[in-house]
Amino acid sequence: MKKTRSSTIGYPRIGEKREWKEALEAFWSKSITEEDLLRKMEALRLNDLQKQKNLGIDLIPVGDFSFYDHVLDTAVMFGLIPRRFRSDETPLLQTYFDIARGNKEAVASEMTKWFNTNYHYIVPEFDQNTAPVLKENRPLTYFLEAKNKLGITGKPVLLGPVTLLKLSKGYKQEEFGPLLKTLVPLYQQVLKELDEAGAEWVQLDEPVLSTDLTKTEIGHVKDVYEQLHSPAANLKLLVQTYFESVSDYEAIISLPVDGIGLDFVHDDGANLDALKKYGFPADKTLAAGVVNGRNVWGSDLEEKWGLLEAIRGIVSDNRLIVQPSCSLLHVPVTVKTEDHLEPELKGALAFADQKIDEITLLTKGINEGRPSIEDEIKTREETLQIFRQSPSRTKPHVQNEVSEWEGKEPARDFSFTARQALHQDIFKLPVLPTTTIGSLPQTTEIRQARSRYRHGEWSTAAYDAFIQKKVAEWIEVQEWIGLDVLVHGEFERNDMVEYFGEKLDGFAFTKYGWVQSYGSRSVKPPIIYGDVALPEPMTTKDITYAQSLTDKPVKGMLTGPVTIYKWSFPREDIRAFEVTKQLALALQNEISHLEKNGIGMIQVDEPALREGLPLKDAKKQQYLQEAIYAFKLATCTVKKETQVHTHMCYSEFGEIIDSIKQLDADVISIETARSHGELIADFEKASYDKGIGLGVYDIHSPRVPSTEEMETSIRRALQVLHPQQFWVNPDCGLKTRGIDETVPSLKNMVEATQRVREALGSVGAVPALGSVPVTTRNLSNP
Repeated sequence: MKKTRSSTIGYPRIGEKREWKEALEAFWSKSITEEDLLRKMEALRLNDLQKQKNLGIDLIPVGDFSFYDHVLDTAVMFGLIPRRFRSDETPLLQTYFDIARGNKEAVASEMTKWFNTNYHYIVPEFDQNTAPVLKENRPLTYFLEAKNKLGITGKPVLLGPVTLLKLSKGYKQEEFGPLLKTLVPLYQQVLKELDEAGAEWVQLDEPVLSTDLTKTEIGHVKDVYEQLHSPAANLKLLVQTYFESVSDYEAIISLPVDGIGLDFVHDDGANLDALKKYGFPADKTLAAGVVNGRNVWGSDLEEKWGLLEAIRGIVSDNRLIVQPSCSLLHVPVTVKTEDHLEPELKGALAFADQKIDEITLLTKGINEGRPSIEDEIKTREETLQIFRQSPSRTKPHVQNEVSEWEGKEPARDFSFTARQALHQDIFKLPVLPTTTIGSLPQTTEIRQARSRYRHGEWSTAAYDAFIQKKVAEWIEVQEWIGLDVLVHGEFERNDMVEYFGEKLDGFAFTKYGWVQSYGSRSVKPPIIYGDVALPEPMTTKDITYAQSLTDKPVKGMLTGPVTIYKWSFPREDIRAFEVTKQLALALQNEISHLEKNGIGMIQVDEPALREGLPLKDAKKQQYLQEAIYAFKLATCTVKKETQVHTHMCYSEFGEIIDSIKQLDADVISIETARSHGELIADFEKASYDKGIGLGVYDIHSPRVPSTEEMETSIRRALQVLHPQQFWVNPDCGLKTRGIDETVPSLKNMVEATQRVREALGSVGAVPALGSVPVTTRNLSNP
């Protein structure tokens, strides 16, 4: 019998080639029935479980699979269905999707980032008048499915009650303890039924334990787990943490549970230091997250063996589980399909399946002795050495450019006040200027054109002509809608990070390296493997062409250095700050090219800036200082006549308002349509003097918001913002939306703005909304 066991915390749900996305979107478009969807999802789910079994995992997670989001799964399971979506006539699955995506009658629930990752979760909403209730024992359903259909006694996975409540909204802080007590009986019932069904271990995910918690909150954690352990006499409870070191190690390891999962990768050594200092209870199992679940680089097996040896010096082998640092949800499925990569790079990579191989190999080494895996350790070291010594990774001129900025503080030459007056004189925008964030609908026709070009079916000239045709059509549409500041639409871009990575030195790309971002939306992060440089202009051709078609300003659209870093799989041999400085200098050069081509508004998007904020308060200031430095390094050399914009996603604005001011951008837009009221409240507590757009409608939902709805949002914002600083825009890019959603939504947005302008007595020069221009008739999918 094995002494040490292997485990995974969670597995990618999207399939090797995004079969999950295909099934979901076919169901949403009514191309397949609910029965078809359930059948396809079951096949994918069972395939993933069988694969983990075949790869040698001992404790296979069940219940980590989701139709949209695991936080939403937990909320719906416990009856946390917002009042606006409750209907006895609507099937539960449709209600589930309505909460996530909205419907014609109701706005979707808020969506925000899952801790410091690029995964988005749906924020649960507590209703003071409705107590939580167990609607379905979801972990039990998946446990029995794996047991009956595959003979797998899985490890049910469930979001823990403390994290569930901490991530929710709709209650006051003093209500946290009482609300937590209402959840405990429901969790007890879930665990009791799993115990009766024969489950051995249950994993309760509590990543919130890696954030800064108060003593009162730690007390709540103790109370909850004292109550949860008692009703399931034979069941072993594993409290799983990840993304950082735990906030109170002594308290967490003292919880009345059978196992504790700790992240030994992203803890900066703090979990290991605590383990050495305080030891580990003799009656508990340690689930040691030693393989990086958030990046794609293969493990240095010698280093991981040393880490495990340090852990084994404190925890006996029979109380040890070897696993990744977090769910493998955050990495692609397998490297095997990436045949186009250079062998030296491919050999250095490990996606989910390869990480499982590392986990089972290390487990074997513990159980059978180091000699049993010595050859694999040696081979891995040789492979990594070849990659590390590759000359393609190092560019002396890049390192010299970075060193030239050492000790210098990047800053623009003119104050915002001086720039603001100059920009108003140049652009002559009306009060409450209207614009979009950047991307416009990417139809099937556009995606097919890009595919044909990539596969060599279209020449560069044919593809460029197609892109220019789309740009021209949409410039006309934007002018007809009445927008004040236009965009070229980004039709040439597959992704806001991947596109730039393809134009920069130091990046590599996968064919099937998809990871889930939100819902069916997946991204394919590029891999930063070497020094980053700009070999030639990236964006000037399409943007200057767009500007040549109109007298209105067209924004140059760039992705910022922090976001490119955060939304890539970064190299790990140098500090993140060094990489973001390289990226910033590359963007600085690109901005110079745009200015030379007459582009007077340039948007440098940083949607990932807030998500990268460390979970521990002690680390936040340094991170923010470095993020601000990188943004300012990219933008500090612009002319005083150039207006710099930026965009952020789902930011808790109040927490970082001072840092956002320091960016010194002329205009910032923030993705807050689903939490508009909360953000407005931040402005009642703190001032912001620069231009700002709060996002008056949610682009992640297919619904078309009414003019009245957006007018209300604008008026609410103007209670705390001056009309001369407020911009009106959707809350994010529109690439994922259909034309039949985008055009009427933007028309309503402009109409709402016009109404407010008239009420302010400052009517802007907005064209009348007449008949649809000829070109829009040709914009729809073929």
